[in-house]
Amino acid sequence: MLMQETQTTVQTLNVEKSQVIAASITIVWESMLEELGPAGAHPQGGPMPMVLEAFPGGRWFRDTGNNTGHFWGSVQVIKPPKLLEICGPLFMSYPAISHVQYRLTEEGKGTRLSLIHKAIGLLDPDQIKGVNEGWQYKLDKMAQHAARRLKEGK
Repeated sequence: MLMQETQTTVQTLNVEKSQVIAASITIVWESMLEELGPAGAHPQGGPMPMVLEAFPGGRWFRDTGNNTGHFWGSVQVIKPPKLLEICGPLFMSYPAISHVQYRLTEEGKGTRLSLIHKAIGLLDPDQIKGVNEGWQYKLDKMAQHAARRLKEGK
């Protein structure tokens, strides 16, 4: 069997996003957990429900049934309603590790939701191109969940 050697380069990723949502910190926290969990949606459209075990060491994964799915990470830090940090491969199915931080701070009558995603590894350039837009999509969905919660009086 002939083995072929290929050149690989370790790369880094750094995405920082921030958005003010017109809702209390508690509503934004609950809306964030909703989007990271059962109400998750895929940026290309359609549902992408996830399981987030919201405690230190808890898993964040996509359960596709029959003991199949995709492990995204583990909760490294959780301090409701202000901070959630997750470490793991996320959507990357190659040698890579990510750290994602969601930080919520009260700002005026709203809440600033800040996201930082840093990764290192053999990152797929085609997949990485969409990361910026993908995270913006998720923040926008969290804002939509918050607006719905306010309208429903929750």
